[in-house]
Amino acid sequence: MPNVSSSSVETMDKFVVVVSDDAKSAEGWGGGRRGTAAGRSDGEDERPRKKRKANGSPGKERQQPPPQPHGDGWEMSPTPTPSWRNIRAEGLSCDYTRLFPTSEADAILSQLERELEYFSGDLTKVQVFGKWHSIPRQQVTYGDPGLTYRYSGVTLTPKPWIPLLLRIRERVTQVTGHTFNFVLVNRYKDGRDHIGEHRDDERELAPGSPIASVSFGACRDFVLRHGDSRGKGAQRQRGAVAPVKLPLAHGSLLVMNYPTNVYWYHSLPVRRAVLTPRVNLTFRRVLPSLAP
Repeated sequence: MPNVSSSSVETMDKFVVVVSDDAKSAEGWGGGRRGTAAGRSDGEDERPRKKRKANGSPGKERQQPPPQPHGDGWEMSPTPTPSWRNIRAEGLSCDYTRLFPTSEADAILSQLERELEYFSGDLTKVQVFGKWHSIPRQQVTYGDPGLTYRYSGVTLTPKPWIPLLLRIRERVTQVTGHTFNFVLVNRYKDGRDHIGEHRDDERELAPGSPIASVSFGACRDFVLRHGDSRGKGAQRQRGAVAPVKLPLAHGSLLVMNYPTNVYWYHSLPVRRAVLTPRVNLTFRRVLPSLAP
């Protein structure tokens, strides 16, 4: 769980809403305050000062070399101190922040769209109740050598890390204090692409490890539902544990801490009004010992 001060912990009322047609997003959910570069306060004069020669006359300004981009894409800016928002309920522990400012998130999304190579063929299908279905989104995994990840009858072997994903992973590690060796990427071309209710509880995941979800592109609703409040055989009366709906903004990070995936299912429902793509990266800690 990220380190947070008691002053940043907010009550659940602001961030939890019962999922309904007229439910509104919580006020102020769009993200935390933006940080400034380390060692500089807002409003400080950043203009370079002219050096003076020994005789006291002003000399030429020393021109600093421009920052070198990584290839033809995005260069990671200094990491500001995030302002975390905490979502808590029975068995639920999540933390949310804006990880990248809009301009930086725009550049990352553009590069992701150019560089990611999604799975094709049989790896675009999952097995549900004995039947194979095409997934309503694009998908790919990247990670360390020797890892595998199995779910819904499919075994996924990750592609080698690319520099862009390594830099995003570095930012996630900086703000969470957790390390990750695997990422599952889902691309939703518009609001018709979706993912149904499920838990990330595969045996390959390191016990107790968090899952860090970074979103780029269209803001989509992320819905969590307690396992005892779903389905016809619900152990409790429906509504006893209210669902949680979180609109995940462009450039945001949601950390799902233990034991969230033990008790809560999550989904990204259809939103037909959304016409633009969303790319989601879920960084995980996978156990190498379970690789075949």
